[in-house]
Amino acid sequence: MPLDLKTLIAEVPDYPKPGISFKDLTPLLASPAGLREVTDQFAAKFRGAGIDAIVAAEARGFLFGGALAHALGTGLIPVRKPKKLPRPTIHATYALEYGTDELHMHRDAIRPGQKILIIDDVLATGGTARAMADLVTELKGTIVSLAFVIELGFLGGRAKLAPHAVASLVAY
Repeated sequence: MPLDLKTLIAEVPDYPKPGISFKDLTPLLASPAGLREVTDQFAAKFRGAGIDAIVAAEARGFLFGGALAHALGTGLIPVRKPKKLPRPTIHATYALEYGTDELHMHRDAIRPGQKILIIDDVLATGGTARAMADLVTELKGTIVSLAFVIELGFLGGRAKLAPHAVASLVAY
């Protein structure tokens, strides 16, 4: 019987501002059984899909992406904030509640046609995930799916990721 991952996610009311119920994944990360369950569920879903590499955003995406890359025997391609990668990069700009932000990926991170799985901790409004998908597409990678530990469905992020497949383990 799979572990109920929701029991390892702490809800923090009114954080970071009143009216928000923050979903804190740190208890899940601290739980060997919880981290193993996330990795095992994603590995079972994507094993056999021919994934060549996993693309993950800093910082929490790295934690899940690294474990899954190990389980699937693939590489991990980091997507980072500006000025964090040492070689030439491409970038995508995405909207925040009050302004914009950027994500960067090395220009040579993906070869055309590589099958890519994008992973992050939470799918909320979809801005970060859309930016990662745009980077993979720009380098002519083939997106197999986008995967998230948590999906906040009420924020509508999944719609921004069409036509790509989306997988999530815990829904709110």
